Amino acid sequence: VRVLQMAECPATPRTIRLVEDIARAMGISIAVDQALVETPEQAHALAFLGSPTVQVEGQDIEPEARARLDFGLT
Repeated sequence: VRVLQMAECPATPRTIRLVEDIARAMGISIAVDQALVETPEQAHALAFLGSPTVQVEGQDIEPEARARLDFGLT
């Protein structure tokens, strides 16, 4: 699981705890990788839709977000 974030995003720690809690409740062992997104180029390359963005195997966890192309530092 990858959590993409902007620097000092206040929602990131809560999001990581939620992801870990859900995995634990499902009996799944995961590693959470945090990635700092600092440039518009990184945002586009990583399909960053906003801070934080949670991805599994490179795909956004929100199915409706997967078709979006409005990547950026938001």
